[in-house]
Order: sequence, then structure tokens, then C-alpha cells
Amino acid sequence: MKLVHGVAGLLLASTTLGIAAPAGAVDVDFFRFFGDCADEYNGKTDVSAAIGECGIIQAITNKFNAENGQDITVDTQSVEWGPYYDLLSATYSTGNIPDIAVMHRSVLPNFVSRDLVEPLGEDLEAAGVDLADFLPAASEAVTIDGTVYGMPMDLHTKLLHVNMDIMEEAGLVEDGKPVLPTSPEEFLAHAQQVKDRTGKLYFAMESQADSPYPVRLFLSWIWQQGGDVFSGDGTEVTIDTPEAHAAAELLQSIYTGGFNNSAFDGAGAEQAFINGEAAILFNGTWVVNAYDDHAANPESALENYYVAPLPSLFGEDAVWSDTHMWVIPTDPNRSEEEKQAALEFLKFINDHNFDWSRTGHITVRQSVLDSEEFQTLPHRDEYGSTADMARAVPMIQNQRGIQEDMATELSAIWLANGSVDDALSNMQRRVEQAVRRGNR
Repeated sequence: MKLVHGVAGLLLASTTLGIAAPAGAVDVDFFRFFGDCADEYNGKTDVSAAIGECGIIQAITNKFNAENGQDITVDTQSVEWGPYYDLLSATYSTGNIPDIAVMHRSVLPNFVSRDLVEPLGEDLEAAGVDLADFLPAASEAVTIDGTVYGMPMDLHTKLLHVNMDIMEEAGLVEDGKPVLPTSPEEFLAHAQQVKDRTGKLYFAMESQADSPYPVRLFLSWIWQQGGDVFSGDGTEVTIDTPEAHAAAELLQSIYTGGFNNSAFDGAGAEQAFINGEAAILFNGTWVVNAYDDHAANPESALENYYVAPLPSLFGEDAVWSDTHMWVIPTDPNRSEEEKQAALEFLKFINDHNFDWSRTGHITVRQSVLDSEEFQTLPHRDEYGSTADMARAVPMIQNQRGIQEDMATELSAIWLANGSVDDALSNMQRRVEQAVRRGNR
């Protein structure tokens, strides 16, 4: 494993996992988020028994280390999600550049524009990865100006996670399925019905000033109206629009009606749902496997768990999405042996894409999507249509900064009693400035 230098290096080396490499072995530095479960999964190689994002990716890594037969050892640096991209950027100055790193579609343009990730298309094909097996949306997510820069891992979107017992008590279950709203008016009526009949929250969602969750719901509702916040090429900003006003006003009503708790951070919203205090949690595909496992506990307040795609309230089907991918960061000091070892591990990850899809994420491989084992995974028949309605922000620079600006202005509506007009006007101005900076 590469040496770690300085304060940034101490942060980067938060966790080192894997099996000790024999003399002369090739080490692959693997840089990721998804949590740290080193103790729980120490030495475990049965990927089929792993639960959740952290468990599954760690079991895949353990299995590769134990079985690759090529003296390759993958050393994992597990980094917290919040500072992940800042720490990844810091590796280029410390010289501790990883051989493989996880990356989002929304962040890829920033790294490509600075030549910080290697083109991967030909290398992946040479390693035995069938690029033609990737779904069109997955291929598009890793491609900029015709060049493939990453190996897609999943398509992840937002879902409605439903406590069927609360919905039943509220009278919102028919034929074993939750009755979901088809308009803003129905959404608020259902929310009031749950509140009146059960005393519970209808809609739990992380709602702090820096939370991306309300932004993702806001975008989804704009797209459902046929609107957008960016032009197709990402050069024009169109936020202060009638569609955005309708979406923001509905968000405002969730809080003024007492249907969500504005004090919720991510853990608080999730705990309220798991504890049976909220009928619906707005969260991602990445928790389906973990919640299903939780619901299997006889003492769980989430015994009757259902998963639904975000319903169309404004006419069109649309929901926010992003993609996890694996990239090889540019490093002039990486040997050819290290690069080939990294590619071997990437192929191994791709071979286990079904296992990753057990998290709840949508597979990026057509062959996996068509397989019986994927079709019979829990809850897939409930939210399988999500892949067809997934939308993403155009491949523009500074998407994380733009999302933070949007979150700050949007959350002022319920955290500071701000007006929708002011929030959208300020958001329009700030995002225009961010886009201009990104296009310089």
C-alpha cells in the first residue's frame, strides 16, 4: 500500500482492510465511501449473505482478495461520505493517489475537466468487461464527449418507503397496496388523513439546511410538470418558473401542515420511520435491502414494509437519479502491474453486479436485469418502473456546489419562514453564478 503523508493522509487512511499481501504481490488502493464495516465483515467472503451497501462491497472485496490467485491484494480506505470528494481531491497533492475510487455521475465532469481520471473504455474491454451489456442510461452516465471514464455500478433514485400498518390504519390500503396520491391536492389530503386517524407523520424526509433530499424532490416535481432547471446543454438556468413555484409551494405545505418534521436530519427521519412514527419515508434505493432485513425482525415496528416509486403528482413520470461508478484516478507513478491489477478487480466487481443490486440499487447490466434472480429480488415488482422514470441533471460542472446553493435557499422556506418567491429568486441568481464559474 502507498505511504500516507501529512494531515490529509492521516484522514485518508481512516480504515485499511483486506488480507495482507505476500512478498512481491501487487497492492490495489481502493478508495470509497459506503460505510466502514471492517469488524463485522472481517474475513467474510460469502457475498450472498452480506447485507447493505457496506456489507456487500466489503464481501466482494474480501472474496477477490481470497480467490484471485494472482497475488493481488485490495487495500480499502473507507472514507465518510461528507468529506469524501475533498479528501479524494487532496490525494493528488499528497501523492497518495488511489488506484480505484468510487464517483458519482454528478461529480465526474469536474474530475474529467481537470484530467484527474483516466479514460477507461478500451482498458475495460481488454479486461473482459462487456460495455455493450450496460444499459443506455449507465453508458451515458460514464461517458463525456464520446469517451468512457468510468465503470458504472448502479442507477440509484429516490423511492417511497412505506409502513403498511400505518397506511392501513389511515384507510389508505387497497388490494394489499398503498393508496398513493396522483395530484398535489391528493397528497395533502392523504397527509391530513394519516395525521387525523393515526396521529403519525405522513412524510418523513431529511430537512436540514444542507440536505440534498428536498432538492431532489423539488427537481422531481419540476420534471413531472415538463419543466427543468437547466437547458439541455447546461448553460442556461431556469429555476424561477411557474413549475418551480408549484413544486416549492407543495414542499412548503408539507411543513406548514405538520406532515413532516423540519428538524429531521437523515438519521432522525430514518429512525422515525423505522420506529413506526411515519407512514412514508423519502429515501433512496440504497436502503431497500437493509429495511427489508429490519422488517424481518418479529419485534420490528416496520413489519409490513412496502416500496413504491415516486408517484406522478403533476402529470409526467419523473424522479431524480444519479449513478455510482468506479474510476481510475490519474497517477503518473502508477505501474502497469498496478493498473492491470486494478482492472482485474473492476471486472470482478462487474461480475458481481447482481450482488450489488441486492442493496436495492437498480442494476446497470441488461443481462442482470433480464435474469430471473434479479426479477425475484424482494420488492422489485413494487418499484421496478423507477428505472424508466429516472432523470438526471445534465453533465455540468460544479453540481455539488449548485445542489448546496439550492438546498440553502429551499430550506429557508421551512427553517426560516422564508417566502417561495424569495427562495426561487435567490436560487436563480446563485445557480446562474455557479454555472458561469463552471463554464470559465
